[in-house]
Amino acid sequence: MKRLLLGDEAIAQGALDAGLSGVYAYPGTPSTEITEYIQMSPLAKERGVHSRWSTNEKTAMEAALGMSYMGKRALVCMKHVGLNVCADPFVNSAMTGTNGGLVVLVADDPSMHSSQDEQDSRFYGKFAMVPTLEPSTQQEAYDMMSYAYDLSEQLQLPILMRVTTRMAHSRAVVKLADTPREPNDLNYNAKASNWVLLPAFARKRNDVVTSQQPLLEQMAVDSPFNRYVEGQRTTDNGQQMTDNGQQMTDNGLGIIASGIAYNYLMESFPNGCPFPVLKVSQYPLPKKLVRRMTDDCEEVLICEEGQPFIEDMVRGVMPGNAVIRGRLTGQLPRTGELNPDVVKKALRLLTKDSGQTPLQLPRGGVATDCGGFAPCEDVVPRPPALCQGCGHRDVYTALNKVLLNYPNARVFGDIGCYTLGFLPPYKAIHSCVDMGASITMAKGASDAGQWPSLAIIGDSTFTHSGMTGLLDAVNENSDITVIISDNLTTAMTGGQDSAGTNKFEAICRGLGVSEEHLHVVVPLPKNMEEITRIIEEEINYHGVSVIIPRRECMQTLQRHLKQKKAEKSDK
Repeated sequence: MKRLLLGDEAIAQGALDAGLSGVYAYPGTPSTEITEYIQMSPLAKERGVHSRWSTNEKTAMEAALGMSYMGKRALVCMKHVGLNVCADPFVNSAMTGTNGGLVVLVADDPSMHSSQDEQDSRFYGKFAMVPTLEPSTQQEAYDMMSYAYDLSEQLQLPILMRVTTRMAHSRAVVKLADTPREPNDLNYNAKASNWVLLPAFARKRNDVVTSQQPLLEQMAVDSPFNRYVEGQRTTDNGQQMTDNGQQMTDNGLGIIASGIAYNYLMESFPNGCPFPVLKVSQYPLPKKLVRRMTDDCEEVLICEEGQPFIEDMVRGVMPGNAVIRGRLTGQLPRTGELNPDVVKKALRLLTKDSGQTPLQLPRGGVATDCGGFAPCEDVVPRPPALCQGCGHRDVYTALNKVLLNYPNARVFGDIGCYTLGFLPPYKAIHSCVDMGASITMAKGASDAGQWPSLAIIGDSTFTHSGMTGLLDAVNENSDITVIISDNLTTAMTGGQDSAGTNKFEAICRGLGVSEEHLHVVVPLPKNMEEITRIIEEEINYHGVSVIIPRRECMQTLQRHLKQKKAEKSDK
């Protein structure tokens, strides 16, 4: 059977067909659709596959590790910055090892379409000393899931699988397996001493993981997803050119391409690439194949999405006789995502600089000097903005009105659609660093003598990693005002369930916030007088106070109203 699937959907279907028992995740673009697909899957429902959202990436990783401990196959999904949140259990999962297969799927976001940075998660795989997979097509993304689970159980290691935005959010036809694999049965084969990381046991396990590295590298050399392809010359009509019966190749230039960059490279050569190509989709880096290329070729272009991960290693320890080209030398842009035109431009530059006849490559669009697509001059740029009718708008309106009386006030923001409060017309926040940082930064500023010091955080972000910061503030009775802007969902990533919905007052009380300084308001224009009065009063209370403006997100509200209307019409 064939289906048209997003890369995320291909990963999800591949995991289900590989015998998945549970997916654990926190919503984060561009990884969100994986969990949503499993949540809607009839096969997942039939088999009782766990698919509820986790509070954050750390809890997701730990729960998935617990499922693996019992012999079941688990998937944990996140975006790249989420891997920072779960770095502790992720790195230590290599020390414990796995029982059932465990795949950690991370979706990187080069060009920062919806992220704070361009982090490259391949570094985490190298750091943790675990195999890393990087599919180049949606079909590979599907096929790799079964391979990854088998590999995890064979090596008793977690497998890191890294995709990027274009792989996650583009569609292709994918051929599915005829019969999904049955989930694993519970088993109790996990060796207890591996899973209790007391120093005496952890040292032994560290020796095992370290000694596995030559095996992992040889597996990368032999991997069906890594391959070395000799170049070939073709005529204009696609016929392969030969010289005295021998295939004509051009070893002046060799190309190492990883992940989706390999796909972009192949788009330039529909009749076959004239240069030797090393495709890399499984790590550790297959050094044996790299050395073959750097020994045979005069120049090597390294095409990779993200940071110069491969380029750094090749340049440092195995350049051979070749001159290494790539992101560090300017043939490819140092930042941002690649696209087919960027790769084509690099090839033109290299063949021209080397004295060869410049390649006449097919073009995929109107290219700019930087190799990207020229923007349409008729389209006026429109910055993102909070939705009309959004409750965050009324919160910022009230906040700005009060803070006119406090010219030195500092408002520490957080990750979510309410971060748009930094932009006009509100210009209401002064920082946004990482999930949950608003409360702890406000506390630190207060510790430094700043007053007033305010934090604004969303409901889902608060449960993700804001609660511990609030506990710190309560323990020291910090002079801060915390606004938990509750729109009853995880709005920024599409309206997923929020772990703390309808629990925030109880959470705050449990953390020690005084009932007298815990307020719930409804952010509407008609309530503006009440809201501004409460903000003013709590700023002037020199201790921890929490204000919870609560009104449903306009997007989910409209969705719920449509559902109710449809249900009513069905009756």
